[in-house]
Amino acid sequence: MYLVFSSIVISTPPTTTLSLFNVTRPQHLSGLELVRDMCNGNLEGATVGSSEITLTPGKIKGGNHVADTRTAGSVGLLMQISLPCSLFAQGPSELCLKGGTNAEMAPQIDYTLKVFKPIVERFGVQFDCDLKMRGYYPKGGGEVVLKVNPVKELSPINLTERGNITKIYGRAFVAGVLPFKLAKDMSTAAVRTIRKEIKDLYINIQSLQEKEKACGNGNGIIIIAESSTGCIFAGSSLGKKGVYADKVGIEAAEMLLRNIRHNGCVDEFLQDQLIIFMALANGISRMRTGPITLHTQTAIHVAEQLTNAKFVIRKAEDEHANNDTYIIECQGVGATNPSL
Repeated sequence: MYLVFSSIVISTPPTTTLSLFNVTRPQHLSGLELVRDMCNGNLEGATVGSSEITLTPGKIKGGNHVADTRTAGSVGLLMQISLPCSLFAQGPSELCLKGGTNAEMAPQIDYTLKVFKPIVERFGVQFDCDLKMRGYYPKGGGEVVLKVNPVKELSPINLTERGNITKIYGRAFVAGVLPFKLAKDMSTAAVRTIRKEIKDLYINIQSLQEKEKACGNGNGIIIIAESSTGCIFAGSSLGKKGVYADKVGIEAAEMLLRNIRHNGCVDEFLQDQLIIFMALANGISRMRTGPITLHTQTAIHVAEQLTNAKFVIRKAEDEHANNDTYIIECQGVGATNPSL
């Protein structure tokens, strides 16, 4: 049996008590309730603001499940908590996740589709994500449908060769009543910022007006860079009231450049999202990164405490490394799906 919390899948005894410090938002509660339903379990103490919950899990079942934050709470976080469970379910799963698709302090749905998905598929993960409706702060109203096929086991990955940046592209968007000019301003400012460091690549950031498939008003930008070895990086930013559109574009561009400079193979946001898959994989995984984030340190600590996975972090010492380049290595536990 497996329990997922904050993107950590752990091998559990029949009853598991977790001391938590951040069940403070509706998406956290919705995620816990989703896991409870997926494993036919019993959940106690789960309320917004709770610091301790008790989950008694059963077997992870496939089938259809719905999770709704009823706010702009991130559907990306709901996906993070449910995907590892779905991989070890008894059959295929279809998850309808509702809330915010482009929210602060969480992966934008564009990041999940363009960065996370192609990289996590290297573990042998198979899933489709259908974006039905975008939802923005404060209303939410977004919806994605996730279809996941279970796996027998996960394969280890080796993300250690960065290569050269070969492509930069993205999307700057506005939705609702916001003027299209904001999208153009974000795109223009982002391209201008990137051009100061990267002069020899065509940068294609499309300006878009979201109309039919968007709930509420919102604006933002995501910029993606790909390398010759298949590494993917991103920088993103969302508009806020009183913040000029060009500042939003510059922020996303500077974030992307920061994540390219360290010569790692993943950006600062993908680091921690891959830890659980490394821990569950059957074999040794390696990932070349920039500075180790607090999220990653926490994910590694929890994974090591609750599984037999072993992580080692060391400085990269090859000719392409700098002071901010690291290698994360993990001996995975080789979790298997008894239903397959």
